[in-house]
Amino acid sequence: MSDPVPPGEAGSPSVANNHSVDTVVAALLLLIGAVVVFEAWRLGARWTSDGPGAGYFPFYIGLIVCISAVGILVQSLRKASRDSATFVDQEQLRRVLSVLLPATVYVLVIGFLGLYVASAIYIAIFMVVLGKYPPAKSVLLGVIVSAAFFVMFEVWFKVPLYKGSLDPLHFLGY
Repeated sequence: MSDPVPPGEAGSPSVANNHSVDTVVAALLLLIGAVVVFEAWRLGARWTSDGPGAGYFPFYIGLIVCISAVGILVQSLRKASRDSATFVDQEQLRRVLSVLLPATVYVLVIGFLGLYVASAIYIAIFMVVLGKYPPAKSVLLGVIVSAAFFVMFEVWFKVPLYKGSLDPLHFLGY
């Protein structure tokens, strides 16, 4: 049995190496930690007469994230032999984006069409594009799954989920 081909060596060019990803992620974590520290301090990260302020615990969590991020960033920048192995190649990135981009669009569409209609469309498109199922079967299954969730949440549990600003299901009376 042959060993799997390491990323970047299957003929697909490298998009990012481990060192650059380490550096970027550390910088992003430092930024996120700094925002948490700043906002927690603004909320009140001090001990008050009746206990910890609203930002007390988030402040220290943000501080730990910042300290860890600085450690990773310093380690990444000071390494004598930088890890230049491939983190992701073009083919892997294409596969990830083929799921990530439609999922992002789905989340944005929920605001207009609501959870049920957007989910039916999302399921149908994924089945056709990635699963290579026939369009009629995909649309039918998308509608059935969304209808099942509609009945479960709206009718049985009496928990209304977001219907969207356009409210395309208004005719159902929910």
